[in-house]
Amino acid sequence: QVQLVESGGGLVQAGGSLRLSCAASGRTFSSYGMGWFRQAPGKEREFVASISRGGSVKYYTDSVKGRFAISRDNAKNTLYLQMNSLKPEDTAVYYCATGGLRPSEHDYDYWGPGTQVTISS
Repeated sequence: QVQLVESGGGLVQAGGSLRLSCAASGRTFSSYGMGWFRQAPGKEREFVASISRGGSVKYYTDSVKGRFAISRDNAKNTLYLQMNSLKPEDTAVYYCATGGLRPSEHDYDYWGPGTQVTISS
């Protein structure tokens, strides 16, 4: 059974940083692309970033380019999202997902329960 568990969310002030982690189990982690998505209150879930199996290819949505960095450690079966220069509009529940690489959530077949990120102004 595939399981994804996010951690690292919390409440920080604007301009601060957080690092999210996603621990994966139940499938060969290094065989699949991984992604981060987020859903703000009253909005649809949106793509944030994705990374290829080996980590050489990365995609970001425009609003986080230069501030967020996605990475993975295949030896630890863990996905990361380093978030810097956080803004109130980054407030959302952040989800990790496995199985895809493109920005479409339909490409991903397993999802974590999410972790709340709240940025105060």
